[in-house]
Amino acid sequence: MSKLPNIALAQLNPTLGALDNNLEKIIATWQDMDAQADLIVFPEMIICGYPPEDLVLKPFFLESVENHVHTLVEKTKNLKAAALISAPWRSEDKPYNAAILIEHGEIKAIRTKHHLPNYGVFDEQRVFASGQPDQSPIDFRDTKLGILICEDMWHANIAQHLKSKGAELLISPNGSPFTLHKKSMRLSQAKARVSETGLPLLYVNQVGGQDELVFDGGSFSMDKNGETIEILAEFEEEIRIIKFPRHSRDVSKERINSRGPEKKCCFASDKDIYTALTLGLRDYVRKNNFPGVLIGLSGGIDSALSAILAVDALGPDKVHCVMMPSRFTSRESLDDASELATALNIRLDSISITDPVKAFNDILAPHFDENTPAVTFENIQPRARSLILMALSNANGYMVLSTGNKSEMAVGYATLYGDMCGGFNALKDLYKTQVYALSNWRNENTPKESCARNKAYIPQNIINKAPTAELKDNQTDQDTLPPYEELDDILHCLIEEEMSVEEIEARGHDDKVIRKVWCMLDRAEYKRRQAPPGVKITRRAFGRDRRYPITNHFLNIVKKNKS
Repeated sequence: MSKLPNIALAQLNPTLGALDNNLEKIIATWQDMDAQADLIVFPEMIICGYPPEDLVLKPFFLESVENHVHTLVEKTKNLKAAALISAPWRSEDKPYNAAILIEHGEIKAIRTKHHLPNYGVFDEQRVFASGQPDQSPIDFRDTKLGILICEDMWHANIAQHLKSKGAELLISPNGSPFTLHKKSMRLSQAKARVSETGLPLLYVNQVGGQDELVFDGGSFSMDKNGETIEILAEFEEEIRIIKFPRHSRDVSKERINSRGPEKKCCFASDKDIYTALTLGLRDYVRKNNFPGVLIGLSGGIDSALSAILAVDALGPDKVHCVMMPSRFTSRESLDDASELATALNIRLDSISITDPVKAFNDILAPHFDENTPAVTFENIQPRARSLILMALSNANGYMVLSTGNKSEMAVGYATLYGDMCGGFNALKDLYKTQVYALSNWRNENTPKESCARNKAYIPQNIINKAPTAELKDNQTDQDTLPPYEELDDILHCLIEEEMSVEEIEARGHDDKVIRKVWCMLDRAEYKRRQAPPGVKITRRAFGRDRRYPITNHFLNIVKKNKS
């Protein structure tokens, strides 16, 4: 049996649409690995970034991508190694999600993705044509390579067909975003394909943030027995050579850019979640060329976690916080915000909203009377704060970082055009209980990639005190909401699990509380449609994962059936 090729897995962080920069990154990696690898495998859509979405519908975009591929072919013609790259590619005027083998100045083979994901955040059937399911393996230096582009690995038929046609090794280029349980799902699917075919498998994933998605890397190799041999770094770029012994089709390992011990845990830890949020925020700010972020600091837990995330992601010099006290702001909140700013070594300005709020109340007084709801006056305060933040953002170019969490957004406990104001929200897919868990984790740990300059922490009093919006005297969140442990479990059941009232009630929750929460969830949909983007970590984040109508009377039917 002949020796299998040495293959480099190139786990890289492309920028969507930055064709020149991505091309340079590919060429630099190819040149670095040329003396050690026979083949370099890059992630899905490495030329343009993933997911390209409706850019694929633009003919000029496809033409530009194809021109860059041909440039890549020309510039690498003298290199010894070959490369498997991925790009949108037209055939008979149809765009395909394609893997392209380039060697010695030629395109030697093209294979196209058959199973196009059309669920959750994925909408590939909208933009790509489906490749044929019966494509043959690629002959490469006396080895037959079976290509499984991302979703194709999640279905048995493609791998089985490739095996029947003589494939000796399965290779899967991916753009697979992070969610809480995705790691275990990937490994499970890979192991199933290996078990069905008896073939070793190489899996290479993208890394980095792209809008709301975070790609966590975690590329791996698996031998023919389904044992995971190599797992690359998570949430960072890495290139690693996979070598094959001369008389075996199993994988042996040689590590390039070794970065710590192997990780074989399959479920997301607090560390994983925190790192995903940090990477998502960092790449959103940097890839969109913002000089920094602007945060309205309240002395509460959400803005505190947002601030320390921003410091870890960007550095303290790129984080500008503003305390905007009203007559309801407590001395405790002022002191907590000040201590946080000192602990994070960030700039903190104080701009009172007392006069702006009074001015709004004065000019609106002729239109109000004793029957005007109290919430009218409460909501003037966060809207005054948003005006101040946006003015500062216009002045210095910093992006306003919204600080609301998933629990608040779920039940509408946020002011439209007020505290929902912002260009991005790192906490958007975090339940309130997760906000507390991550805050405690961060106080006990300093992330490896942190840009903080000292031992940053969140003051313990911010974590310990009862959460409050401080829009009226003696206000707490639990005046109108169930305790967050109860609320978050009900929300998880309604959002991620799509459970009925009866199923949630069986978990120990009160029927009236469940229906109240469900009603609040439905009623707040119009607010969520206008919320800023934010990092996705669950399988049902608000947005494209969960497409509920704004006008929705289904709950009324549920109420009638109950009565």
